[in-house]
Amino acid sequence: MHSRNEYLKVVKERYFVSRTKKERSQILDEYCSNTGQSRKYVIRKIHRADLRPKQRKKRKEKYDGQVKAALAKIWEIFDYPCGQRLKSLLEAEVDRLRGFGEIEIPKEAALKLKMISSATIDRKLKHQREFLRLSRSKSDPKPGYLLKQKIPIRLTQWDTSNVGYVEMDMVVHCGSSSLGEYINTLSVTEVSSGWWEGEAIMGRSQEHSFWALRKIRERTSFDWKGIDPDNGSEFINQILYKYCQREKLEFTRSRPNRKNDNAYIEQKNWTHVRKVFGYLRYDTYEELMIINNLYHNELRLYKNFFQPVMKLASKERVGSSIKRKYDTPETPYRRLMESDQIPEEVKEELEGIYLSLNPAQLKRSIDTKLAKLYKAYEEKRRA
Repeated sequence: MHSRNEYLKVVKERYFVSRTKKERSQILDEYCSNTGQSRKYVIRKIHRADLRPKQRKKRKEKYDGQVKAALAKIWEIFDYPCGQRLKSLLEAEVDRLRGFGEIEIPKEAALKLKMISSATIDRKLKHQREFLRLSRSKSDPKPGYLLKQKIPIRLTQWDTSNVGYVEMDMVVHCGSSSLGEYINTLSVTEVSSGWWEGEAIMGRSQEHSFWALRKIRERTSFDWKGIDPDNGSEFINQILYKYCQREKLEFTRSRPNRKNDNAYIEQKNWTHVRKVFGYLRYDTYEELMIINNLYHNELRLYKNFFQPVMKLASKERVGSSIKRKYDTPETPYRRLMESDQIPEEVKEELEGIYLSLNPAQLKRSIDTKLAKLYKAYEEKRRA
């Protein structure tokens, strides 16, 4: 439109100096042909005194710099909420903040803050939000969904000939209520051999989960090559991500809400945790000590040295059903002993442990400690 107006200024001079109607008509034809504008519209513009667009009358600003500065400070005090949430806070907290001396504004500005709409709040804080976003992107931790984009998804297609890839999951012992703090079990299994380890922690914070993972890794007899957890925040965090980069571990994850992606560890959660400890609520440190005593000693030895594991050899569809074939059941210990990826000194150490174990005595010890755990549970309930 600016170029057309400049063109029209030139045409306008020729139009008014022309002496005949035919010349003026030719000028209009030329302009309309070049610009595509209507002839009547062009005639009206030529006879209009000023071709400059009319300036809209600027409305007087209602919320001046004093109000905006107070708004930005209150927004910071309440941890940067959105406009809708901040509006309700302004109505209730402006006078209290003035009374505490946190903001120093006159009564008129305070009334304006109470009247301001949520949409206007978002407009007035637009630049502050952009600055906050840029500053957080440089220093603050990245949200979980950004970290998830860096971690590839892995399904159940594992190469079970390679030893060292583990699946892990967190099993809760909260009973019928998830309120408060309770014990959680970090359950880890090696995909190729079926070797299993567990570690109980109070709560499920990132630091405690990472500590339990390192304790489990110290107990295993094979080198870790990769880990595959679910999408819980106890696993998908910067602590574990940087640890895997530092230790050169392959870090993959399952799809959200797809338990079958972690089929190996889900089986262990039932046979090694739920069938042993049930679905009761354990939330005391006495119970934590008993559970970890089992995980560190009898339970891990009993499950890994004397509980055979079946591995799927083949699977084919026959009509509407799927026919599965399994290999010969073997204990995780036997599978590690048959692997050529385990050093001979490690095999000798495992064999020494195996020869010193009495499975019947292990089972009696497990039952004794479980009875002690259930006794502690009953005493806690009666207290």
